[in-house]
Amino acid sequence: MKIAAVILWSLALSLRAAEFDVRQYGAVGDGKSFDTTAIQKALDACDGTGGTVKFPPGIYLSQPLTLHSRTTLDLVAGATLQAGTNQSDFMKVPGDWLKTKGSGEFIPLIGGKDLTDVTLTGSGVIDGGGSAWWDEAEKARQIKSGYTLPRPNLIVLERCQNVRLENLSLQNSPKFHFVPTDCDGVVISNVTILAPAHAANTDAIDPSGRHMLITKCHIDVGDDNIAIKGGKKPADGGFESEDITITDCTFLHGHGLSIGSETAGGVRNVTVHDCTFLNTENGLRIKSDIRRGGLVENIRYRDITMSNVVPAITFTCYYQKNSAGDATHGTVSQSDTAPAKALKIPVFRNIQVSNLTATCQKTAGLIYGLPDSCISNVVLENVFITAPKGFEIHNAKGIQLKNVTVTAAKGLPFILDNAQVDGLK
Repeated sequence: MKIAAVILWSLALSLRAAEFDVRQYGAVGDGKSFDTTAIQKALDACDGTGGTVKFPPGIYLSQPLTLHSRTTLDLVAGATLQAGTNQSDFMKVPGDWLKTKGSGEFIPLIGGKDLTDVTLTGSGVIDGGGSAWWDEAEKARQIKSGYTLPRPNLIVLERCQNVRLENLSLQNSPKFHFVPTDCDGVVISNVTILAPAHAANTDAIDPSGRHMLITKCHIDVGDDNIAIKGGKKPADGGFESEDITITDCTFLHGHGLSIGSETAGGVRNVTVHDCTFLNTENGLRIKSDIRRGGLVENIRYRDITMSNVVPAITFTCYYQKNSAGDATHGTVSQSDTAPAKALKIPVFRNIQVSNLTATCQKTAGLIYGLPDSCISNVVLENVFITAPKGFEIHNAKGIQLKNVTVTAAKGLPFILDNAQVDGLK
């Protein structure tokens, strides 16, 4: 009995030791005093223990923080981790942030590299204080259309394994909210991500890597709701991003669910199902161009509902020439005039869209390949779209329509150019 008691006592001690309350390390949580040092001390103490860094209710004002392996970050209900608004705090070399040349000069609020077993959880909030950054970003975009003024992201994890982001609310990032880069084994579940519709480049989730699940998320932001990236070819010659499932998510304002525009490293085996889109600019989108292209294949979308989107489907090799806001599209192969050293030709193939219902503000959809790299083997099945204008298909082959109805208020339901399409009524 004495031995059993000692074991239980030791277990109780270990369980207590596994929790690292940030207040015990000096955090105040009043929203006025910086708690960066105290929070980082708790994270450092937790390093490798398999323990939990806990945030009780309060507002914890912070500068950038660094995560470690085998760490759980737990923000309970009523707890907010609040990014400070001094831009220099988020620069690798403090100075005038408006003179920076790229996003690589910034540090995220939460960062980590080459980690294993990292969890961010709880019912609390991580707030990026984006209002201190957005006005200048929008001014720059108005001067130069499409320009992204460099800014920090909210959470960036690089080359990490076994990552979980669950139950939290992320909001108001200066730029992207959650960026798991070249990660393996990522689960993002029951997360709410919010930013104003006018906040430039505030993507919600920009993942790259393998074996990922994004499920039951509620996303309302100012740019891509999700953008799967594949910009860098792995050393083994494989695909940068593969085996990704997105399910049971709701997308409100934002630029839809994208693959790209960086696809030079390849993207394959993506499944999206049981998702709802309301008032998004773009619905399902695969985007690239000849300076960012690569192979995108084996993409499956099913059981999708859309309302008031612009448009429902966009698969384009002319990104930057035919986003939803553009008046015209590219009409010739960019490879005819681009420098040879710049060429990274996109190849999109083996794509299936089934059981999709949508209403659109403008065009029903767009499939737009290059003359010398046609988008191929696309199946639309049980697809019903209502829009003012029809569905455009350019530079494509092996397009199959199975029980597809496009109801266009004006003009033909399908507009074809250099397109091989089977199943037209």
